[in-house]
Amino acid sequence: MPTWKQILEKNPQHSHTYAARWRRFAEEGRDIDGEARLIDAMVPRGAVILDAGCGTGRVGGYLAKRGHHVTGTDIDEVLLNHARHDFPEAHWVQSDLGKDPQPSGPYDLIVLAGNVVSFIAPEDRRAMFAHLREVLAPHGRCVVGYGAGRGWDFEDFLGTAKESGFIAQHLFSSWDLAPWNSNSSFLVAVLALERSDASGTENLASGFSLLS
Repeated sequence: MPTWKQILEKNPQHSHTYAARWRRFAEEGRDIDGEARLIDAMVPRGAVILDAGCGTGRVGGYLAKRGHHVTGTDIDEVLLNHARHDFPEAHWVQSDLGKDPQPSGPYDLIVLAGNVVSFIAPEDRRAMFAHLREVLAPHGRCVVGYGAGRGWDFEDFLGTAKESGFIAQHLFSSWDLAPWNSNSSFLVAVLALERSDASGTENLASGFSLLS
């Protein structure tokens, strides 16, 4: 799977096409807010949220309009300009998730939607988790969703997350919480910091074979 930079090098107009696609979907009345609705349900009103790899801001913008304190980061300035125009309620910052520290939190929740992780170069994957770990609140959660066949095997993703100090609290096969199994074509992983819960919550992923 090519990185976002590699896609832009091959097609400099890709960002504009991508933004127009999501705008068209919204105009057609398609549901483009499924990820954001789940995130909104996972946190109290007024939560501090990082939308990492925010694109045009459809997830973070939705959350900001509902009273959350949202920072969105993306590598693509064209997409960020769409987010700034459409959702001035949030704070939008240019940042390469695989190479740059993220804006300081701490964040109650970090969301990576829209197959964001599939655009991270393999050599930057551990750095990505390190950057997320640095800004996630001790009690916080990180929610990552992406499809199979996009260059990062689910087992390797979950293994890398575990090696980076995260535990998988829940695994789903869709943003509407359909059950996940080893044959699922999509993964939504709810990650938390290992041993971060002072109440002693157990690693809820211990029963999943991928993390055993």
